[in-house]
Amino acid sequence: MKLSFSRMLFFLLGYILCFSDIASINNHFVDADTLQNFTFFEMEKQLKVVDEHAAKFIKTTHGDTYECVDFYKQPAFDHLTMKNHLLHYKMHHLSSLYNSRTRKINDKNFGFLWENGVGCPMGTIPIQRVTKDKLLRLNSYSNKFKPHGSWNFTYNQYIVHGDQHHYAVARTKRGEKKSYTGASMVISVHDPEVRYPQFSSARMHFQIGDDFIQVGWTVDPSLYPDMQTRSFVYTKAGKNECYNSMCPAGIILVRSDIPLGVLRGPPGVRGSKQVSYDTYGLLKDKANGNWWLEFGGIQIGFWPANIFQQSLGNSIEWGGEVYSASLPGPRMGNGYFPLLDPYYDAHVCNITTVDENFNIDRMVKNIETFSDNNRSYKVNEDLDSGLPVGHIIYFGGPGKM
Repeated sequence: MKLSFSRMLFFLLGYILCFSDIASINNHFVDADTLQNFTFFEMEKQLKVVDEHAAKFIKTTHGDTYECVDFYKQPAFDHLTMKNHLLHYKMHHLSSLYNSRTRKINDKNFGFLWENGVGCPMGTIPIQRVTKDKLLRLNSYSNKFKPHGSWNFTYNQYIVHGDQHHYAVARTKRGEKKSYTGASMVISVHDPEVRYPQFSSARMHFQIGDDFIQVGWTVDPSLYPDMQTRSFVYTKAGKNECYNSMCPAGIILVRSDIPLGVLRGPPGVRGSKQVSYDTYGLLKDKANGNWWLEFGGIQIGFWPANIFQQSLGNSIEWGGEVYSASLPGPRMGNGYFPLLDPYYDAHVCNITTVDENFNIDRMVKNIETFSDNNRSYKVNEDLDSGLPVGHIIYFGGPGKM
């Protein structure tokens, strides 16, 4: 197949941004046996103010305030069953692993720089400053507002209701009854316009029985203090649900220099060669069953195996999710319908899955596309684009026009 000049340029861009990033993730997948061994434990739902355990406050160059919380005093440990529990983990600091030149490159890749140049002190982790009122408000939201998977939603081409979720995703086929121990993606970064209390997210959704993990970016003024694109993690474990590491059901962070909730981007400019990407990977530890999250090819945290009611994943989806409490609905992706051109579309590339035997599937042919309303949001896939980006998924839309 003869490629046009523009597609040849994207071929090179994809090789640099997508292929190299996912190669790093896959190397971590292969080395899963070497992950740190942790003891299993249970977590229960309990709101806790992070301020109580803060060692110091630091700021990013964007002006966001984070609290440096002792590793053992993050919300996930704040439970009676953890009082006498010893968990050994050797934390790493960015400056101890990379020289100053490499640190600048890494900071650029993650889209942020700490004002102090290094992040939190060793032995502590950065958690975005949060008040008890905010935690209570997030917890009080109806279940409709919180993130979901698309499998329980049906197709409705002409009617777009307010107060509901909408999707444009590619997802694994449930009828095949496969089990998964991991998944990954490289996703383009955009800044869709939303109104309070809407949100617009681009994420990977990993279903574990009735529980799930979502990772990606979101524009959510209810969660964050602005209308900008930020990273997020959402966990549903039993009756407990949690954003990032704000509460006991959340992820346990292990890095002193890489926080959640940071500004992403800069967002891509539609029709130009300016495309920003984020890389996410989720993998089950063979040794103990814990679930590890990778961001930009670096392990940043984990979920203990016992917080989930099932040991293996059963469904995965990649793409956009929006919520609107009223019409008009928010934009998804970059706010435009896909043209099947990575320079013009929001997209996910280099998707992978890992089966129950820890075999990596880089083609992922067992997926289907789903949009609950093609009038507002659409999704397309390309399994053989001729580009070094693997299976690519295009998604997005303007919402209710």
